[in-house]
Amino acid sequence: MIPVRQILSPDDLERYLESPACTELVGFITTLNDAIIGVKTTDSIEDSPVVQNLLKLLDKIKQTNDDTPPLDTKSRFGNPAFRDFYNTCERELPMWLADIVPTEHVEQVSTYLCESFGNCRRIDYGTGHELNFIAFLLCLHKLKIIAQSDFPALVIHVFYKYISVMRGLQMTYWLEPAGSQGVWGLDDFHFLPFLFGSGQLRTHKHLKPKSIHNQEILDEFSRDYMYFECVRFVMSIKTGSLRWHSPMIDDISGAKSWEKVNLGLFKMFRVEVIGKLPIMQHFMFGTLIEFAGSAPEQASNCDDGCGDHAHVFAFGQEFPDCCGIKVPSAAAAAAVQSDSSLAKPRDVFTRPIPFD
Repeated sequence: MIPVRQILSPDDLERYLESPACTELVGFITTLNDAIIGVKTTDSIEDSPVVQNLLKLLDKIKQTNDDTPPLDTKSRFGNPAFRDFYNTCERELPMWLADIVPTEHVEQVSTYLCESFGNCRRIDYGTGHELNFIAFLLCLHKLKIIAQSDFPALVIHVFYKYISVMRGLQMTYWLEPAGSQGVWGLDDFHFLPFLFGSGQLRTHKHLKPKSIHNQEILDEFSRDYMYFECVRFVMSIKTGSLRWHSPMIDDISGAKSWEKVNLGLFKMFRVEVIGKLPIMQHFMFGTLIEFAGSAPEQASNCDDGCGDHAHVFAFGQEFPDCCGIKVPSAAAAAAVQSDSSLAKPRDVFTRPIPFD
């Protein structure tokens, strides 16, 4: 079964937020977070056979990226070679998953994984796509393919490697931030590595949220903690102060403890990611992650190339929330600054926040 969209109206979203499906998804993320509190990225964690297979799967996806070079389009926007990458993965994933997932569930599970790479037509990526990777892992857990004992390795090794693969795709194909601004991704694209990263630091006695402003600390501890690595990455591709280009990250650094950061990010995730219709209207449901909307899915052609779906408009907004206005990625902007000839992508590299 191929999952389909069920959240097509504000009423559907309200019903979803009160549903067992939402409770299950949030609970899964919470359990993953709890599994890595106090755990360093560099700690020795044993990988079960299924975790090893998932890491090999991500290696195949990375290899597909390496085998699909970007086109020299002389454009700052998303590189169309991403569509070739996406189509290859979509075609090969059922075979790659055959040794991991029961045959009758391969089609459904592979849909979530493929959706986690970004939008094929708009060549963009945001927190909704990241959420699909969590849905992929949740499906594996519900199928009893991964056990709760795998959760530390699932976050530290599998999820973090997924983020590394996505960084490669973002830098190779200049994926655009979804919805013009990454739909509340803290670094244009991602949210969850900040959440899990703050979980890693919850019990740390010396490093504080304000430590992100110390470059020496970022350099020394980015290998040990996802949060510091995420901030270091942002600083490596954007110029100017953190306050100017990443105000939310800067605001969070004013929290008194990592526990407040971690709990605040959970609140923010529920409100700004799964609580937003422009994101959740694209999320799909099947027999593994179940929810029934009030009406069958109705598709409409989008002239902006974001796929076949009905649009959701914010009050007084000219453009659909799901499409936004095309905005080049920070990597693309950095490339333009460093090379006026626009080298190929691979050649380069405020709201109140509930933390107190």
